[in-house]
Amino acid sequence: MASTRPSIDFLLNLVPDNPQAVRTSLSQHPSLADKKDAAGYSLLHAAVSYSALELARALVHTYSVDPNIVDNDGETCLYGVEDVAAAQCAVEELGTSLGWLNDEERKTAEEKIEEDGDYPEVVAYLKGMREKDTSQGSADPQQEQRSNQAPASGMNSLDTGSDVHPPPPLPQGVKINVGTVAEDAEETGEPDPEFRRRIEELAARQDFESEDGQRELRNLVTDAVSGLAKDSNSRNTKPRTE
Repeated sequence: MASTRPSIDFLLNLVPDNPQAVRTSLSQHPSLADKKDAAGYSLLHAAVSYSALELARALVHTYSVDPNIVDNDGETCLYGVEDVAAAQCAVEELGTSLGWLNDEERKTAEEKIEEDGDYPEVVAYLKGMREKDTSQGSADPQQEQRSNQAPASGMNSLDTGSDVHPPPPLPQGVKINVGTVAEDAEETGEPDPEFRRRIEELAARQDFESEDGQRELRNLVTDAVSGLAKDSNSRNTKPRTE
């Protein structure tokens, strides 16, 4: 006969005095391992806070509870640690983040515990581990993940290895100026149909962005500029008079 499924509140109350009973219940109801009460308090928070370290290890290593599971304030189990052994277990064995920032104050567990004035030996341990990580140049993946949640914007997105590339250079001696000019009624006419056709065909090609496509674009620009220069010379040349 299957045992009655206990509530998460019942298991949380067992942690201080009977953590082994919690492990027994979890073996029968493993889905309770990462459940939280109304305040977001989890079994891992309770296990680390009450130094029930075998239970804490089982939650992470056996039941795959996230070592950075947070309560409603965005705080991990490290914020409630009360002795060095529990802090050492959370950081070095379970992988709880030293650099995790809570939601409201944006403070680490080290900063929060030091501000409260409690457990100076825990603060000293956390500070020592943080300085060790800094000196070794190791990045905290959880803090890095949080800081990188906002996507890059503006021109910085070109530096992220995306497929966006600057246009190829124009042929030597060719310069394009983009602007607006007033139309001259006498000289304005329809674009060269052949030139229009070549532009449309080139733009419709699937390999337009390829090296071949861009080379043909440069040739087309060169032809257009050369044609404009010839037209300009013909307009500006006056017939000689004897």
